[in-house]
Amino acid sequence: MLDIYSRKIVGWEVHGEELSAHASVLIDKTCRRERIAKDQLVLHADNGSPMKGATMLATLQKLGVVPSFSRPSVSDDNPYSEALFRTLKYTPAWPKQPFPSLDEARQWVQTFVTWYNTGTVTAASGSSPHSSATKAPTRPS
Repeated sequence: MLDIYSRKIVGWEVHGEELSAHASVLIDKTCRRERIAKDQLVLHADNGSPMKGATMLATLQKLGVVPSFSRPSVSDDNPYSEALFRTLKYTPAWPKQPFPSLDEARQWVQTFVTWYNTGTVTAASGSSPHSSATKAPTRPS
């Protein structure tokens, strides 16, 4: 999950399958950790079934989160998340092979998120895109 104002990754998880229940737990945990009040958040997501599933929509309703979905057949509807995915995929540390395990994938993503959130500065701030003091994630061996 990306806060489009600060460009901070506020929530993430890695699972072996894409399920509405996983998305629901992620939203719930992130809203609580970030202290998001009811009716304060609009969650923009793609049209995938996990994001439109009954479990996910019930969680959004419980939290007072307004759902927003991409336009049908438009793959690049959210430039902020597209920019994040591009940064993720083109970082020199992006693995050339699949991760050997879910745990290793989670460890790599945690390192990337820490690097991104502490080393990447939004264009709005007028600063350089990466802090030289922040070490980029490394490739899994």
